[in-house]
Amino acid sequence: MRTSTLLVAALAATVSTAKCSSNVTIYRNESFLPGNKLPESHITTDGKDIVNLFVSLTSSTKWTLISKTKIEGDTGEPEGMVRVGDQRLFVTSNQYTIPTVKYNKTINGTDRTPGAGFSHMLIYDLEGRRIANASLTAPGDIEYHGGGIDYDGRYVWITLAQYRPNTTATIARIDPLNLKVTRVFRTADHNGGIIHDTITNELVTLNWNGQNATTWSLNGYPKGFTALPSFTYPLRNVPNPSHHTIPTLLLAQACCGLQPDFNPVRSVMLCGGVGTFGKLSLGGMALVDTQTMLPLWEVPITLTSDLGVTLTENPVDVQVVDGKLRVWFMPDQHNSTLYVYEAN
Repeated sequence: MRTSTLLVAALAATVSTAKCSSNVTIYRNESFLPGNKLPESHITTDGKDIVNLFVSLTSSTKWTLISKTKIEGDTGEPEGMVRVGDQRLFVTSNQYTIPTVKYNKTINGTDRTPGAGFSHMLIYDLEGRRIANASLTAPGDIEYHGGGIDYDGRYVWITLAQYRPNTTATIARIDPLNLKVTRVFRTADHNGGIIHDTITNELVTLNWNGQNATTWSLNGYPKGFTALPSFTYPLRNVPNPSHHTIPTLLLAQACCGLQPDFNPVRSVMLCGGVGTFGKLSLGGMALVDTQTMLPLWEVPITLTSDLGVTLTENPVDVQVVDGKLRVWFMPDQHNSTLYVYEAN
């Protein structure tokens, strides 16, 4: 009992020193980021190499399993995942306490009941050990669904939305140094995937099933933004032209922003997802223009987890190692394994 008390006191001291939010649970006496230093993002490091390697992939690309790491604890439903530096993994986790129920008709623009649950940001080391758990929503919050995430070199951006289409969402950012959550603005639609285009300083989000991309300019923020809890309307709202034809984009929810060599004036999105056509599901990844939503390159990925789940069912991240493209997958709910594959 004495040892346990001392451990709790030590962890509490760590929380106080880090000035993190009061809703953070600490599992290991380690910094959220090693050395309390902010790593660079994909856009300023390997983004161009990722794009160049990705557009060389085809349906016949061979994928080699590099590692398979068991993730500690209940991961809920992982929705977003990003490596922040070489030693930390940030994962959006959703826990559902009341399931949504489909209506027999559309009511107030949506097709189901709100349900209930919680959203968390889980931080792991790359051996799968939990470092911390930040609760992002409070009991009773109707916007309890955390979506995809993107790290821009300073913040981790996330959408917190109702878990049903044509509803509402709040765009938020998390400081990875202390896990402080700042709600930036609200939008009058469900939003899932998000990237911060640091070239144009714009946020691009995807709504339910990736049917539309919406863009907000952060230049001059908070000027031009409506105070919470009112809604701020986007700079652009672009329908996904491939929504009914491209399976890899139908359920795109996890994307990361990259800068290609061929377009230095704005970013592109690299997204993972699963398309369902009747009883057929097809996983894949796509490189997407952030302004037009046109797919620039798409690759089917038929790999599955040990539990039989398509690897692109839930979040993905990418990196370049020794000139080769590696993709990180966390497809399984609750009992998750991190898979890293290399394209050959």
